[in-house]
Amino acid sequence: MSVRKMIALHPTAGGHVNEPMALAAKHAMYCALFSTSCADACLAEPMDMAQCIRKCLDCSDICTAAAKVATRQTADDDAVVRAILTACIEACFICADECAKHDHEHCRLCATMCRECGDDCREALATLH
Repeated sequence: MSVRKMIALHPTAGGHVNEPMALAAKHAMYCALFSTSCADACLAEPMDMAQCIRKCLDCSDICTAAAKVATRQTADDDAVVRAILTACIEACFICADECAKHDHEHCRLCATMCRECGDDCREALATLH
């Protein structure tokens, strides 16, 4: 299924899609899943991973909210979209930096996804008025 296609089908979209915004929403959904999975894997690690777990769970929650807000088409609210994308960028890079401190494959994958999501949200943010 395609997030882009779903957005294009909205009655007010008229087939037009803000491509960077659609990509940011899609990757925010993925990032939410990756960071939740990483937090869960961190729980099973023998060392204290509390800081990584916290940052991953915060990132997941913010990414989930960003994905939802970024897909809404009815009644523009650029201020809220700007705020949530900015929060998502910050959370993603904080999580990526924390995960990069650990030598676990799940942390490496999470950090990569977080950086990709943060970059995509920056590009989407640049499309706002």
